[in-house]
Amino acid sequence: MFINHLKIARRNLSRHKVFSMINVIGLALGMAGSLLIYLWIRDECSIGTHYKNASHLYRIYERQFRNGEVSASTGTPALLPTELKQQFPEIVYAAGLTWEEPHLVHAQEKTLRLMGRSAGADWFRMYDLPLLVGNPATALQDPLSIAISQQMAQALFGGATQAMGKTIRLDHQIDYQVSAVFEDVPTSVEDKYDFLLSWSDFMTRTPWAKEWGTSSPQTRIQLKPGTNAAAFDAKIKSFLQGRHAGLGSGFNIELFLQPETKAHLYSDLSSGYATGGRIEYVRLFSVVAVFLLLIACINFMNLATARSVKRAKEVGVRKVLGAGQKELIGQFLSEALLLTLPALVLALELASLVLPAFNVFTAKQMELPLTSPTFWLALIGLWTFVGLLSGSYPALYLSSLQPVRVLKSAFRLAGGALSFRQGLVIFQFTLSILLIIGTLVVYRQLHYMQTKNLGYEKGNLIYLTAEGKVAANYETFKQELMRQATIQSITRVNDRLSDFGNSTNSVEWSGKASNQSTEFQIQSVGYDLIKTLKLEVRGRDFSSALATDSSNYLINEAAAKRLPYADPLGKDLSVWNKPGKIIGVVKDFHFGSLQKAIEPLIIRLNKNASEQTIIIRIQPGQTQTALAQIKSLYQRFNPDYPFSFQFAEADYERLYEKEKVVSVFANVFASLAIVISCLGLFGLAAFTAEQRTKEIGIRKVLGASIPGIVALLSRDLLTLVLGASLLAAPLAWYAMSEWLGGFAYRIELSGWIFVGAGLLALVVAFLTVSVQGIKAALLNPVKTLKSE
Repeated sequence: MFINHLKIARRNLSRHKVFSMINVIGLALGMAGSLLIYLWIRDECSIGTHYKNASHLYRIYERQFRNGEVSASTGTPALLPTELKQQFPEIVYAAGLTWEEPHLVHAQEKTLRLMGRSAGADWFRMYDLPLLVGNPATALQDPLSIAISQQMAQALFGGATQAMGKTIRLDHQIDYQVSAVFEDVPTSVEDKYDFLLSWSDFMTRTPWAKEWGTSSPQTRIQLKPGTNAAAFDAKIKSFLQGRHAGLGSGFNIELFLQPETKAHLYSDLSSGYATGGRIEYVRLFSVVAVFLLLIACINFMNLATARSVKRAKEVGVRKVLGAGQKELIGQFLSEALLLTLPALVLALELASLVLPAFNVFTAKQMELPLTSPTFWLALIGLWTFVGLLSGSYPALYLSSLQPVRVLKSAFRLAGGALSFRQGLVIFQFTLSILLIIGTLVVYRQLHYMQTKNLGYEKGNLIYLTAEGKVAANYETFKQELMRQATIQSITRVNDRLSDFGNSTNSVEWSGKASNQSTEFQIQSVGYDLIKTLKLEVRGRDFSSALATDSSNYLINEAAAKRLPYADPLGKDLSVWNKPGKIIGVVKDFHFGSLQKAIEPLIIRLNKNASEQTIIIRIQPGQTQTALAQIKSLYQRFNPDYPFSFQFAEADYERLYEKEKVVSVFANVFASLAIVISCLGLFGLAAFTAEQRTKEIGIRKVLGASIPGIVALLSRDLLTLVLGASLLAAPLAWYAMSEWLGGFAYRIELSGWIFVGAGLLALVVAFLTVSVQGIKAALLNPVKTLKSE
């Protein structure tokens, strides 16, 4: 029976090639888009789950309570991993992990700039990155040991085996011995590094790491199998209480766990909890994938239902000859499944062609898992789901037709079927317009963030790293560079402006209550900060002519609001028990993402340029000349260091990489949705024109114009699109208001966005429908009416 259904289905589909092609293309586009989104979601959800002990791995975060406010941080004291492992038997392994930072690596006359971290001795036993040579248990035990990647070993020594035991010098200062070579860190791993140094080495080189009151590195632990994570979370909750001295009774701190498998997806810490992050985009694009499939399936339903006029007599004859409703349902579902199969094959081809470009803008290395049985089962499921969904209503509707009704006179769609088809068009375009509005809002918010006045001029600013003799002889380097006409000003800071400041509670002022704990961001800088960044300041900048400025401070307006002074200029302020005066109040400027409000900032003078960032403002229009001059001077001071720089604008753009990916996603899939929807409209318009051929011929004979006939054929369908626009507007307003709520600085939702999206959908729909309208209107009435 099934074979017979397929034969009949093949004949019917080949008889109506245009409509079959429209359905195949529409379904293929919808499935290809959904397949790409599936691959992206699969990759996102796999991060952190591939480790052997992933279900037992946890990250430990801090939750801080300060004067009624709650915040959370991934940073913890560097002493924490060792102490936890010693005091809690539930912990099998514990390791700290520092931030990723660039280092100059020198070995065998070769010099590279690579990214490294420091990690605890248990790291390779917890995170089972395969070692090509070396022992996971001892790779990071010795203070001067270094574990390097396979690529790094190949570049420096010619291979993993040759690298073992060799010496590597970091930053022309300290020699380390290669203790292990690990496979290159996969792109799907969140913790990126080219090499790892030991934790004992980090503790030796970093004096502040021995203080419980400083939180910066991350702490990772592995619990014993069978350990109740919730109970253990409660057990370590108050571990740090009492270890932070002098912060006042208004301050409290807790520890809490986050599973490693959720760390990537739930990376945003809000109000003291890991509440969101990438998971929001996984959910968003899961919905988009469903939207694309629904839009494609609606095309099939619409066209199949519209063509029921042509199939009605076939159904009537079959029923008269004894066919039952179940047999007819099987027939029409077979046609839907048969049509979906080539669409699925085409979708795979399209996805395969687009995937390389898709990987570029998502910064991933995804591929179609064609060797995975699970993937093929998922494809079979997709084929079955799309085929049955798209064919369900036409099958049920056509199989329910009464033979007497369809055979005795001309058959027309009943009110219920017509209303359902119109409802499908409205639903389809509602989804498409939702995506269009989302695209416009995301684009405008991204443009707003990229062009907003940040309080400083980021144009013509470049960053250099102060290292080697440039750091040791910073003032001489600065003076020689300032002799060049292409250079406006030079300063230095601890961190780049995109990551400006580190938090501290150790701030005192006159009249501060003993139980008050207020957090400030603090930044160490050199001279000429105000001039180089072109900041607005009330008061003055640090001056090299005043030795007392080494203990004085600049603050921003947000910090001034936290202090009890009506006018803070000249008032006392002490940071880290170093008393001084406030010499300037800087107008608030953004030193981070616009997702966060500007935080209170204290700026202190630091004459030590070691491991700092040099900021150089160059003359407008002199970029190439200035870079050549800077490079020449840098190489004269630092012949052993490769010259590298970065524009401040490019560094700032890095903050919004996630939003850029979302913007591209939205653009691509909104365009795809409107194309699929218009394919359906094209098919409906073609069918409508075919049904009304004689009517159009009569109208032309009676004097109807081509624009009038086009308007006649377009009116009903465009009314449905207009209805979809009205329905989509409030839904889009709610959804995008929620999304924009994640930004401290954001655009307003203007009415033109919704009107523009509706007009765009109407224009595209009209152009699509008018093609068929013009074609029908140009037919010679003699040919269309000759049978009469």
